[in-house]
Amino acid sequence: MNRRTFLTTAVASTLGSAMVSGQSDNPRKQTRGVVLYPFDLSLRDWPERCAQAGINTIGLHAAQRFNVLINFIQSDAGQSFLNRCRQLGIEVEYELHAVGELLSRELFYKDPTLFRLDEHGNRTFDSNCNPFSKTALDLIAEEAVRIARILTPTTHRYFYWPDDGAKWDYSEQAKGLNASDQALIVENHILKALRREVHPAATLAHISYSHTLAAPTQIRPEPGIFLEFAPFARDLDKPISDREAKTRSTNPDPSTNFGYLDILKKNMDVFGVENTQVLEYWLDVSLFSRWTRPAVKVPWKEEVCRSDVATYRQLGVRNITTFATYIDADYVQNHGDPQPVLNSYGRALAQ
Repeated sequence: MNRRTFLTTAVASTLGSAMVSGQSDNPRKQTRGVVLYPFDLSLRDWPERCAQAGINTIGLHAAQRFNVLINFIQSDAGQSFLNRCRQLGIEVEYELHAVGELLSRELFYKDPTLFRLDEHGNRTFDSNCNPFSKTALDLIAEEAVRIARILTPTTHRYFYWPDDGAKWDYSEQAKGLNASDQALIVENHILKALRREVHPAATLAHISYSHTLAAPTQIRPEPGIFLEFAPFARDLDKPISDREAKTRSTNPDPSTNFGYLDILKKNMDVFGVENTQVLEYWLDVSLFSRWTRPAVKVPWKEEVCRSDVATYRQLGVRNITTFATYIDADYVQNHGDPQPVLNSYGRALAQ
């Protein structure tokens, strides 16, 4: 297929989907997504590829720092990417490990109380924050609003996750509160600021992942906080419903794939089902490559993905996305065209 035919097919496919499901003005649009690093957009036709595959949302990811992502979005290439997504009806979101960026670690030297106590009672700026500091919460919310005006999702859905795999507070105030409770204190504060300063319909993700995998027990989410569930340590060779498939790690992750479903259900009891999103790893070449380059070829297992999608749909989950990081221009050069896999993934989500 030549370039012109590819683009024409992609646009026609997207317009057809849009007639059925609507675009960003439809708050009930079902997310069928991929999550990418800005570096992955060296494969410049990602929007067209998504359109052809029936993928309607691209989430751009920052694992530690925002600067590379912000620089890309403000560049000519970034603006071209956003314009093409807009023309094709592809939503753009920003999924970010955020707390370490929203609360500068430099502030530790001015006011250590902004930061958490570790298990030994020592103040540390290694991760996250002191969720019981009103000053810390205000600083985080203020920076979240500033970033929201630069990295503005087309869906009004914001993703300011905790620091990756990082611990929370161990002070006396934290007794009886798990990591998810503490994260929710911060998230509730951010959401109020976003709705006040950025958009009244803003919503914010609470990610169930790593230390925040377990459902909160004491703090209730503000209306507009939705669940994003990420079963990171699962066995990707077996369906999520497999009771015997062993996960790659435990504590806080469960020992089997099926154990994730119990955790998901408990979280949905708190956050509700309607806006829940699953963030999967079916196409996460960075994970399969152990975050080193050159990247390996994605070991795509369509039957596992289809089984997983059916399981999530039975639980009422409408919104599903997957990391697809490291599928970039170098990947195509080394492993060939990923479009058949993207098309297969899109078909699985459409079931």
